[in-house]
Amino acid sequence: MSAAGVQALRRRRVEAVFFDVGGPLYDDENFVRAVLTALDEIRAEDGHPPVDRERFRRIYDEVRQAQGGSLRRTLAAEFLGDASRRDLLHQRTAAHWIHPPGTLYPDVLPCLRALHGRVRIGVVANQEATVVDALRRDGVAEYVDVWAVSAIVGVEKPDPKLFTWALQEAGTTAEHAVHVGNRLDTDVRPAAALGLGTVWVLRGEAPPAPTAEQLAEPDLAVPDLTALPEALLGAESRGRR
Repeated sequence: MSAAGVQALRRRRVEAVFFDVGGPLYDDENFVRAVLTALDEIRAEDGHPPVDRERFRRIYDEVRQAQGGSLRRTLAAEFLGDASRRDLLHQRTAAHWIHPPGTLYPDVLPCLRALHGRVRIGVVANQEATVVDALRRDGVAEYVDVWAVSAIVGVEKPDPKLFTWALQEAGTTAEHAVHVGNRLDTDVRPAAALGLGTVWVLRGEAPPAPTAEQLAEPDLAVPDLTALPEALLGAESRGRR
């Protein structure tokens, strides 16, 4: 964890912290299972066998490493024969995209407890509306003040409108807010462009081997959420863990 990055975030006098869901909060394998199921269904309808899992993983890791471009479009081109079938793949994936019990990372609730009451907490994520049910089930929802879920708000990251909506709901400005995500293209870059502080969580759809250039993009890169409250708020966060 960069000391310079920590100091830059603390100078913001943080009033709101927004979290992506897949990666920072839940295991991104939930999405992988959903998109594979959708691909297999569509391929079966087209008279083709299931997706080759090793090939899928190679493509998935390449997209993760690049931190740019549409994963669904790439998968549609590779496995469904036409990138324009991305929307069909999105629709079919949504039907299977759930976050089962046990897939919330263990550092999430301690992190939220440490932040609760000191900042406003929000979810800013490209997710289906059913994610709210999972977050309630797993004890996360009681800490959430702002629900900027794409399927509910009607706009997806990296569109700045989703971040702007969340800032308005939180009653703060970009200079006093931080976004926590695991992608550069849909989390770090659009948030930074609006002036938010950025924390890059290196799990899930973060690249398998981030480059020095990639690591320089966020204010802070962390392996998990364990040290995030202290990084943002200093020693005063310790009593809430």
